[in-house]
Amino acid sequence: MPASRVLPTQEAAELLALVRELATRELATRAPAAEADGVFPREMFRLLGRAGVLGLPYPQEHGGGGQPYEVYLQVLEEIGYAWATVGVGTSVHALACFPLVTRGTPQQQDRWLPDLLGGELLGAYCLSEPHAGSDVAAMTTRARRDGDEYVVTGAKAWTTHGGEADFYTVLARTGDARADITCLLVPGDAEGLSADPPERKMGLTGSTTATMRFDDVRVPVERRIGEEGEGLRIALAALDAGRLGIAAVATGVAQAALDTAVAYAKEREAFGRRIIEHQGLAFLLADMAAAVDSARAAFLHAARLKDAGLPYSRAASVAKLVATDNAMRVTTDAVQALGGYGYTKDFPVERWMRETKVMQIFEGTNQIQRMVIGRHLDKGDPGTITHVTRETS
Repeated sequence: MPASRVLPTQEAAELLALVRELATRELATRAPAAEADGVFPREMFRLLGRAGVLGLPYPQEHGGGGQPYEVYLQVLEEIGYAWATVGVGTSVHALACFPLVTRGTPQQQDRWLPDLLGGELLGAYCLSEPHAGSDVAAMTTRARRDGDEYVVTGAKAWTTHGGEADFYTVLARTGDARADITCLLVPGDAEGLSADPPERKMGLTGSTTATMRFDDVRVPVERRIGEEGEGLRIALAALDAGRLGIAAVATGVAQAALDTAVAYAKEREAFGRRIIEHQGLAFLLADMAAAVDSARAAFLHAARLKDAGLPYSRAASVAKLVATDNAMRVTTDAVQALGGYGYTKDFPVERWMRETKVMQIFEGTNQIQRMVIGRHLDKGDPGTITHVTRETS
């Protein structure tokens, strides 16, 4: 099971225990067959929604859980431990809600947030395009103003939940300048909106990923989030939060791989001893444990900055980089620790290795994370340090 937690409140501890039980009973038992067959786990998202998990970090007055990110990310880790597809999907749903929560008008929030955070509706985030992935400002999807509506044309690639979601948070170009990008909330049943056949992926096969096509999709102006031209700023802020979600899910998968490798090493014998007693494997497992602990510390540090209202963009990129690189290494080492069995589908470690690979790619590749960190360093940002001043008598 995932490591013991230090949580800020008893309520948070009880919440985490509830999620762990739910994930163990409902998610972990279904994951192997669903991933083998490529079945999208829609009912699992409804289950988590009804349990109040899909809107955990958002305000209670709009149907959210009102939990700090420090708690929310540990919940995501528990879900990722049980089933990565559902962990990633939960994080993507929160990402899709982020612009409305942070930049929506009170009227927009009152109208749409209860349904979006209540769990019955599932969201998707449309940012990347076939020729504009990491270079967000190079997007070509357009939203042309026509009276009280925008007419959206173009395509959005790599959309998690594409074709399955009930609403899409869409970033589209509304002017000719690179930064003239606007955020729109598009219903999943909008006329002219369609999904290509899902991508055939090496991992996360239960998570539907598809290109979304916008063929003169009409979106009322009242569904614009923020002002025209604010979309890029909204998108980048959302990605900072989304990167923390992926870091937490990756850490959950890595913890599962570590636990499986340790359990195997305690039972398997070679040369008259359990293989965990052989220094070569014991050192490998120790490095895996250090990597998991380091990843968890990184995302919790960033979460605490966010919860304190402090700048956390650099910390989010560090957490995403460290957690996903470490998860890739830990799951690969878990395959090695199990030997030939690790390479078979009789054990889940080969699936976890395939699943963590994409986590180094989405929400900004890890090369992009290094660029973000480097730019912060160039600006003289060594990382946020908080000082506690104590009065002395």
